[in-house]
Amino acid sequence: MDKFQAFGKNITSSFSPFAARTQQYVKEQLGTADDKTELPPDYIELEKRVDALKQVHQKLLQVTSQYTNEAYDYPPNIRESFNDLGRTITDKVNLLSHATSPAEAQAALTAPPSAKPQPKTFPHAIARTSLAGSQLLNQAHPSGTEDPLATALEKYALASEKVGEARLAQDQQIQQRFLAGWSTTLNTNLMFATRARRGVESARLGLDATKSKGRSGGKGEEELPMSDELRAEVERKEDEFVGVTEEAVGVMKNVLDTPEPLRNLADLIAAQLEFHKKAYEILSELAPVVDGLQVEQEASYRKSREGA
Repeated sequence: MDKFQAFGKNITSSFSPFAARTQQYVKEQLGTADDKTELPPDYIELEKRVDALKQVHQKLLQVTSQYTNEAYDYPPNIRESFNDLGRTITDKVNLLSHATSPAEAQAALTAPPSAKPQPKTFPHAIARTSLAGSQLLNQAHPSGTEDPLATALEKYALASEKVGEARLAQDQQIQQRFLAGWSTTLNTNLMFATRARRGVESARLGLDATKSKGRSGGKGEEELPMSDELRAEVERKEDEFVGVTEEAVGVMKNVLDTPEPLRNLADLIAAQLEFHKKAYEILSELAPVVDGLQVEQEASYRKSREGA
């Protein structure tokens, strides 16, 4: 029986601080608390800055997480079959170059996959559609001649595939060097700051709950004399409050001062820049070729009209 009573006392003592803090919190929410220990202005300012940093991380990650979705720019209205996605554009062009009949050309376009299906990105979709259009024009064109538009579409298909591969490389870099870093900051560093702030709030509630023990039951009534034991407990709670507040300040300053988020953002921009640079180079190489085909076709068209 004595052991059971002792166990009951231990349970009560362990829950009493929590109950006291909860009661103090409820009083504050209802506006019946006698006093509330104010946090230092510098601490409150740090809290605001940490909250802003957390919100920025959450919102930008919500948007940039699309870089983990291969098909984020894939048009929803496109209907491509498994065979359409079977081979790379380069593979199909190589197979088509050896085709000697329309049937063989069609077989080259729908050849079974040699590896994993082709990516579902917008540039890859453009590449596949352009190559299919090129072959459709070639099949309808008189034998022994070359359709300029078909030739241009084939070259455009090859270039678009390269742009698509560059986009996938960009996405991989962003996942590794931006998303991973910002996720770590949000789920680790900022989480530590939140935990430290909760410790401060808990210590403050415990301090104010202890202080309220020395007061009368009603707000505004005359305070009762505080016993030496209670005064000592208040002092201990104050020391605890100061200690956890200083610790939280250090944690928040570390989160705010770390250069990692800015470094990750620079990596994001660098990956985007590299992609757009490659896309520019690929299309810059293609453009004069297509322009040349267009000039030749125009000249041929004018010549045919003049002779008519």
